[in-house]
Amino acid sequence: MRPRTIAGISVLVLAGAGLSACGSSSGSAATTTTQQSTTTTSAAVEDLQVTPGVRQALLAAGAASHALPVTDYTGLAHGTTYYAYDPTDQEYWAGAGLVPSGSSQAAQVSVQDDGGYDVFTKAGGGAWTAYSDGLGTQPNAVCAIVVPAAVRQAWGWSLHAKCGGPPA
Repeated sequence: MRPRTIAGISVLVLAGAGLSACGSSSGSAATTTTQQSTTTTSAAVEDLQVTPGVRQALLAAGAASHALPVTDYTGLAHGTTYYAYDPTDQEYWAGAGLVPSGSSQAAQVSVQDDGGYDVFTKAGGGAWTAYSDGLGTQPNAVCAIVVPAAVRQAWGWSLHAKCGGPPA
């Protein structure tokens, strides 16, 4: 009877050693998972600070998209300006409402209804392109451009709106 008990213990010891080896392997997998997590973090959208230079470039692109001079606008609407870099598409994204000059009726009309908000894109060191997105949060909107979900999430925008757009 003793030989069987010893044999049984030997089998358990060998099985334990096999499981221990499996544990080492899973430790290696944990390291791989951590590395993947680090890569994902470094590829996340960067929510950026709007500098005066960026603000001026967005204003110029927005004015040009309405075929009006920059002087027809006084700036970007407070609290509605967003700026980010998305490494997935390697583009800078921005969103802003233009503030029309009181002396420019054309600018005042340009920001009504669907002209009330613009989404901008820029690849690398290129120029900003403006897209009218004033109705982007409406269910039946026709999207001039769709803001990527990762950018929307970084800005706190709805992921349910068809095109994007800032919170109301």
